[in-house]
Amino acid sequence: MDFYNFYTGSEFEAYKWLGAHYSPEKTVFRTFAPQARKIELVLEDRIVPMKQVYNGQFFEAEIEELPCGTKYEYRIYGGNGFTDHCDPYGYGMELRPAHRSITADTASYTFNDEAWMKKRSDMKNKPLNIYELHAGSFRKPGSEADDWYTYDQLGAMLIPYLKENGYNYVEFLPLCEHPSDESWGYQTTGYFSPTSRYGTPEQLMKLIDMLHQNDIGAVLDFVPVHFAVDKYVLFRYDGSALYEYPSNDVGMSEWGSCNFMHSRGEVKSFLQSSANFWISEYHFDGLRMDAISRIIFWQGDEHRGVNGNALEFVKNMNSYLKKNNPGCMLIAEDSTSFRGITAAPEKGGLGFDYKWDLGWMNDTLKYFSLDPAKRRENYHKLTFSMMYFKDENYLLPLSHDEVVHCKSTIVNKMYGTPEEKLAQAKAMYMYMMVHPGKKLNFMGNELGQLREWDEKRELDFDLLEKPEHRGFNEYMKRLNNIYLSGSALNEEDYEEDGFRWEDCSSEDKLLYAIRRSSKKESMIAVFNFGSEKQSGYTIELEDGEKPELLLFSDDSSFGGNSDPSSLYNTDGNKISFDLPGYSAALIKV
Repeated sequence: MDFYNFYTGSEFEAYKWLGAHYSPEKTVFRTFAPQARKIELVLEDRIVPMKQVYNGQFFEAEIEELPCGTKYEYRIYGGNGFTDHCDPYGYGMELRPAHRSITADTASYTFNDEAWMKKRSDMKNKPLNIYELHAGSFRKPGSEADDWYTYDQLGAMLIPYLKENGYNYVEFLPLCEHPSDESWGYQTTGYFSPTSRYGTPEQLMKLIDMLHQNDIGAVLDFVPVHFAVDKYVLFRYDGSALYEYPSNDVGMSEWGSCNFMHSRGEVKSFLQSSANFWISEYHFDGLRMDAISRIIFWQGDEHRGVNGNALEFVKNMNSYLKKNNPGCMLIAEDSTSFRGITAAPEKGGLGFDYKWDLGWMNDTLKYFSLDPAKRRENYHKLTFSMMYFKDENYLLPLSHDEVVHCKSTIVNKMYGTPEEKLAQAKAMYMYMMVHPGKKLNFMGNELGQLREWDEKRELDFDLLEKPEHRGFNEYMKRLNNIYLSGSALNEEDYEEDGFRWEDCSSEDKLLYAIRRSSKKESMIAVFNFGSEKQSGYTIELEDGEKPELLLFSDDSSFGGNSDPSSLYNTDGNKISFDLPGYSAALIKV
């Protein structure tokens, strides 16, 4: 490790020196604790003194012929006695409530995904349809809350499901070790340790390898803002505020966790080494970084001002990750209006590839919750996002955050009767697919899930026994596969020529029409978001265009009430639709 780079915040491979490094002959343990008086390595059968190395701020111990999988922790002596801590750079950890680190041989697995890694892309001009997933509650082998499939078992079930349902990437909620199931991984204790809930590091590597061999990308949710307050982890690691702020005014987050002090070089090196570790060592194709608004502004509050040190940290980290991991993608979860999230750092931006469009999400779900009589005065909630879609590289999320904590599910957010809710959700999802920007959908949304997500229970797959939900799911499969198979809906997501309103002024009838184009093809989507049928809705075609129906949301094949053969007719360069209430149609022209 380059110690100068470590202290100045320029090190991205600190994990290759710090932590526990196993070999059959010996295992070397190293930790950074500048304020510690002494440290002991606590093994399962003995306690071993660690010696100070380099400048005295690092501690080291070598143990010969130690079995791989040995549990250990560090006993750190400060001014007020000692505390036992897991290894900040440890490669594995025990299952909660236990918390010791575990030695692991992360170099033993051989990936077989060379073809994928060579062609890996940030998908800017390609279809990107992400299935957001909580690994512990997609499927469960039993009824108990802590019954989980292993990483590789999950992969065997997940891969055919993603292919069938039309998703080409999966985003995992945080897989770093965490003590509380209810935090979903967002309060982290092991920044280099895959959670042992679902198996070993080798099994996680196998899962990513399996996904890649089936042409499915993998994104990891990453938490660079705050960490869990548990005393056995980073909190006052060496008796001082080593990773966190010394003052609680800025040191404690709104979630009751500790904020990282991004102005410290050692903290920068820790976090960016973790980010690089998951991409380079585990072959994740990118990171979705949580709570970036708290990086941009102090405590996420614009009135407190910009946090310049944190911004510089993100810029430098993103620049390195992009340069040294070709084709990886970096995604910001950010709700602010701060400009340049997806601009290059050399142009003053933060260097992300994509930004979650949370404004689009809020406006869209608010609109569909309204009685159609109220939608007329809110008609332009669905057109406003088109005013700014070129400002950043946006990703449209309908994520886990929208289906928990008494917010209801996506289908149940829709207005009306159960039948009307499913009909509107189908039309809304077509609007999402033709809107510029990449896509993300949380698991269960594709089933028309009616129960809020619970991390202790698997998805309600038994819904597919009901004709209306089976039809909804078949519709979602068809919609997703249309998106993946063509270029009109994705090739020019952020270009002026890729999008055009055919109609955004039919407020009285709640009608809309959108044209999406690529260099190869064009598609037109028409929408009736009112409850009444609209007959004779006419759209002008360009010379030589011959419409072909791709998908109709009210098709009886998908649980609707209409025969698609009577949906439209053409007369020269005009196409005239008879659109039922709460319906949408997509045609290729």
